Amino acid sequence: MAGVLRAVLCVAGAALSVYALHVEHQAAKDPSYRAACDLGPSVSCTRVFSSRWGRGLGLVEPVLGGDSALNVPNGAIGLLFYLLQGLLGPCHGRVAAVALLGTSVASALASLWLGAVLLFGLGDLCLVCLSTYGVNLALLGLNLRGLEKAESQHQNGVKRTRNERKRPKIDLKPPKNERK
Repeated sequence: MAGVLRAVLCVAGAALSVYALHVEHQAAKDPSYRAACDLGPSVSCTRVFSSRWGRGLGLVEPVLGGDSALNVPNGAIGLLFYLLQGLLGPCHGRVAAVALLGTSVASALASLWLGAVLLFGLGDLCLVCLSTYGVNLALLGLNLRGLEKAESQHQNGVKRTRNERKRPKIDLKPPKNERK
């Protein structure tokens, strides 16, 4: 069940990220472009994606400049995140669980940051952004449960001593009919 939910969330997140990239690209080509998510002057994802906050979380440009290779669209960062979540999701074990949770925490922090920028900086409502934040929050919850499960399995494995672990018995004697 968790695997199906993760797949749905990753596909939804990737689709939202691709749409964000599309909107940003179209707006750069045609300043009069209006995306389907532009419902009014204060509800415009085009305005958000075209702002400096639509690239590098709005943090790369002031530090490294707008032409920096690290100043990529937020949609590209999201696409990479959802791809990583989708690929690591089926992996079992603590390392995968920690990587999934770590990247989810980073995406949740980025969502909080960008949500604050929307509310206090741009004074805009971006439906695609809010949907992305919801996907990120759902993945964070899923990854928290995944880490708890991995930790529980690890602790159960550690508690067993060598003698308690079940090992198959190997009989090195030949079958009775082959004995001399």
